[in-house]
Amino acid sequence: MGKPLNVGIIGCGAIIAQYLSNFRRLDAINLVAVADLDPARAQAVAESYDGVRALTVDELLAANDVELVLNLTIPAAHADIALKAIAAGKSVYGEKPLAATTAEAREVLDAAAAAGVVVGCAPDTVLGTGIQTARKAIDDGLIGAPISATASMATPGHERWHPNPDFYYQPGGGPLLDMGPYYVSALVTLLGPVVSVVGVASHTRDERTIGSGPREGQKVPVAIDSHVTGVLVHASGALSTLFMSFDAVKTKSPNIEIHGEKGSLVVPDPNYFDGDVQLFALGAEDWETLPVSAGYVDSGRGFGIADLAATPAGQEPRAGGQLAFHALEVMESVLESARSGQAVAIKSTAARPATVDLAELSTAVRA
Repeated sequence: MGKPLNVGIIGCGAIIAQYLSNFRRLDAINLVAVADLDPARAQAVAESYDGVRALTVDELLAANDVELVLNLTIPAAHADIALKAIAAGKSVYGEKPLAATTAEAREVLDAAAAAGVVVGCAPDTVLGTGIQTARKAIDDGLIGAPISATASMATPGHERWHPNPDFYYQPGGGPLLDMGPYYVSALVTLLGPVVSVVGVASHTRDERTIGSGPREGQKVPVAIDSHVTGVLVHASGALSTLFMSFDAVKTKSPNIEIHGEKGSLVVPDPNYFDGDVQLFALGAEDWETLPVSAGYVDSGRGFGIADLAATPAGQEPRAGGQLAFHALEVMESVLESARSGQAVAIKSTAARPATVDLAELSTAVRA
């Protein structure tokens, strides 16, 4: 606290552009180094950002001036890179999911606790004005006691636009593990931790056809369920229904809708940081758009790291490892329930992260 956090990034794929754009606006972040298995990609990033040097992965992990490693590698590598960073005495913030499995994720959290370093994890969309304004509406009692929620994500499949969609249809992929972290993290932020789940799942076909790019027309095998429905039982007693699909053409259902004894709340897409929150109070004649009342204004990917940098020592960051682990266990358990036909108890828990007061973190853009 009180000085910028020196950050090194491992993984210079497409998602890094969003982080770089926001790091330029955040006084709390000082990007010092980048690394990638492809040295040319790391060099290109370093040349585009003043004061950043391109290193090998091992060099970045050994660098004395790197305090936190931002892990933007593929999900299968998340745990390996995180453990190496922790072993080097560095805190870690990773793209979602925390790890490919809860077993790997537990190893990461245990190693961090033993080393006395901090673990954070995307999605930090829950810190934006959209989810936080909805959270404040619930906490202020505008819908009374929450009773239920629905969360919907429907697309005909990422192969229609992604030039290399193979990993979406292999173990560790699928609609729930791909997009579920946004929705489950938002539901826990809004309604609290989950204690048990029931799930069902299916898939419509055994292969997909790539629709764009140099591999257009190629077939991709499908080894996962591409349509998942789950019911989450929150510790509060509220019930959330998840609908995550790569098999549906389109939906008009709200991304998230919360129902309480005194009203219903439409929550914006948790894949984004802002959006309108709408309330229909019992006895009202129409939906009301609530004024923005909480969250980081004009935020984006990387604000979770700035929030982590401002978190007092010994406290869990809002976009922290415990929430990410809990969300991963919930998703794993929905898929386990779909396979077994039985309800699955959730062993972990995660306190609702502290609310984010309405705040502006952005600063003058740096070169």
